[in-house]
Amino acid sequence: MLRTLCRVADGAAGFARDHDDDFVSVPLGLVALTWIRLFRPLLQSNLPQSPSNVGHERLGFVKEAFRKLTQVSHLDFRVGMAFSGDIGAALHQSLKDAAETIARMPATHITYPNGGPIFPVIRIGRVPRPSRILLDQTYLASFGDVLIPRHFWRALQRFDAWIEPTLVAEWTRLIKFYASWQGGQLDDRKLAVAMTWEEPSRDVRAARERAIKLSEGGQLFCVWSGKRLLSETMDLDHCFPWSAWACSDLWNLMPAHRTVNQREKRSQLPADRLLRASEGRIISWWEAAYTRDQPPLRERFWLEAASSLPGVRAGSDSVHDVFDAVCLQRMKLKNDQQVPEWTGEKYAV
Repeated sequence: MLRTLCRVADGAAGFARDHDDDFVSVPLGLVALTWIRLFRPLLQSNLPQSPSNVGHERLGFVKEAFRKLTQVSHLDFRVGMAFSGDIGAALHQSLKDAAETIARMPATHITYPNGGPIFPVIRIGRVPRPSRILLDQTYLASFGDVLIPRHFWRALQRFDAWIEPTLVAEWTRLIKFYASWQGGQLDDRKLAVAMTWEEPSRDVRAARERAIKLSEGGQLFCVWSGKRLLSETMDLDHCFPWSAWACSDLWNLMPAHRTVNQREKRSQLPADRLLRASEGRIISWWEAAYTRDQPPLRERFWLEAASSLPGVRAGSDSVHDVFDAVCLQRMKLKNDQQVPEWTGEKYAV
């Protein structure tokens, strides 16, 4: 449960909402989705999850629906993905089963000394299955909410890079203990692979296709220098460097002159002054590439922004809100992870 909340705080904090002065709420469906994504590699590797079972026989959420998901990569269990047909039905039922397990087990038994739950769950009644499942905020919130103490949530957001390795080490220790209880031997390499959280690939194809199309019409400019770009001089820059925050969301991919990207910015954060000086070019790129007359990319752009950036509301239509959220996330990465900055002084005017 704690590692699940760590992953949500790191990669989908935009879905958290203020509940009251003491709690933030996170969609129960998002917690269940992350829970499934964490357990899938462990169960596929047949790693014991209790002293009396080898793989998954006693895990309440592992039912027939969960087993039908074997043909889907666990990397596809992320915000913005859509499912239909038998796979959609299996995923919906698996999320219901995982949500039930979370509400009945960790949310009930992780308590304060006085017995009160630390992570109360607000359940919603029957969750109807849509014909097409889109893993967005509306659908994931239809299962209910997990309430997280505000101070705890802030700690996860700020220190998850240090907290999660501790949780992984403890989970690994427990798995090894369960295996020894059963008299088995574990392959440490297999265990390490199964415990690794894999990010989606560094895929920039959709953004690159749009950039090339715009460059052919002479409408593509480097967001940092303002130089007009041709296909042979254009790079797709991760505004927030991949080495600091593995994110290939559309909003994070910026057209940049190859020389600027590879020799000047490299794996650095844009400084606040530079980022704000580039606002007009960044917004023009988002609008031309994604949000204007590109329905599939528009939907993906807004889903990704609402998931990974703070303060972007699902269904919002203001790219200025997205830019403000980018500035806030930049400050967080700078303060919490001490990511080096690129001032780009000659462009920050």
